[in-house]
Amino acid sequence: MSLFDRLSGLAENADDLLRRARTRLGLLHQVQVLPYRSYGTPDRLYVKGRVLTDKGIGEPDPSDSRWHNLLNMYRRFDSQEMPGAQLVIRPGDGTEHPVVTDEEGYFTLNIEPRQLSPAVDFLWHPVEVELVHAPAPLPATRSVHAPVLVPPADAEYGIISDLDDTVIQTAATDLLRMARTVLLRNARSRLPFKGVAEFYRQLQLGRNGKRNNPFFYVSSSPWNLYDLLEDFLALNDIPPGPLLLRDMALKRKSSGDASAHHGHKLKEIDNLLLTYPKLPFVLIGDSGQEDANIYREVVRRHPGRVLAIYIRDVNLPERTVMVQRVAEELRQDKVEMLLVKDTVHAAEHAAATGLVFVEAVPAVEAEKQKDEATPEDPGDVAAGK
Repeated sequence: MSLFDRLSGLAENADDLLRRARTRLGLLHQVQVLPYRSYGTPDRLYVKGRVLTDKGIGEPDPSDSRWHNLLNMYRRFDSQEMPGAQLVIRPGDGTEHPVVTDEEGYFTLNIEPRQLSPAVDFLWHPVEVELVHAPAPLPATRSVHAPVLVPPADAEYGIISDLDDTVIQTAATDLLRMARTVLLRNARSRLPFKGVAEFYRQLQLGRNGKRNNPFFYVSSSPWNLYDLLEDFLALNDIPPGPLLLRDMALKRKSSGDASAHHGHKLKEIDNLLLTYPKLPFVLIGDSGQEDANIYREVVRRHPGRVLAIYIRDVNLPERTVMVQRVAEELRQDKVEMLLVKDTVHAAEHAAATGLVFVEAVPAVEAEKQKDEATPEDPGDVAAGK
């Protein structure tokens, strides 16, 4: 059982009893609506979010102590979800759609809008979500906007990326170090891999110079970490995209963690390629888990749709051999899977194959050098990591 499973299991076992007791005693915190970034087309919008009690997790600060970060992490997993909360979703076309949260506090809705609301930042269409009723005190502001990504018709390709050990330094292959990183750091003190932000910005820019290639982040991290991951992307100027995470309750019901990880990612990627049948994709992951095998299956299920695959090397010999074997198999499908030591290597290939401008390579190299000058976490330095 993983670290996240244990944390969520401890919090959820007592969750229902605590909610009932707090409701009877009038001790529930105000609720909050957390809209998640999602995606859609001009003809269909997918809206998703969650209603939880507000545990007062503030904006991250570099000076936050490890104890403060640990407490905030506990609050994320201890939040009281609000089943049966009633909401109204307005896509901006004059229509209203009522929706009720499920037993985990989630709400989802597929909408066929009459027209799209005006886009924000090229790609994002805001959908209003209003909280109407919940079995707890309502907040002063009941309306929020859920951003829904709709790729423009002239997007060149989409990018599907993993997060842990692909974008964010998590050390998922080292349980103790991962626990320290995940539990004791916030969005400001966690570090991206060197040069990844510039590489991703260059992929979003593509070759038409319009910065409209859409990003999608598919991860096995739980939805409880959504705010931390979204803040991390924003603080590091990494292109935003829908975060397609997992419900912890579903993880515990699955037959095995590795197979559940594989199934979750494959299902989300399948949905993306089916939603955008004319859009080719670049896939990015790491060699620490099953990304290479998952991406091989994507290529086989969707022939001709994958332009390139970049796998960051986590320096485990047995994983390196596995990725190299999969890469050899994919040559038969005329898809290159590269095992890369750093983002400069990936940028050089992307430039050579026409995915990005040649000028992207020195830009990624410059940011990599800048990132290398960023001090590591003092705890890691002291531990000799």
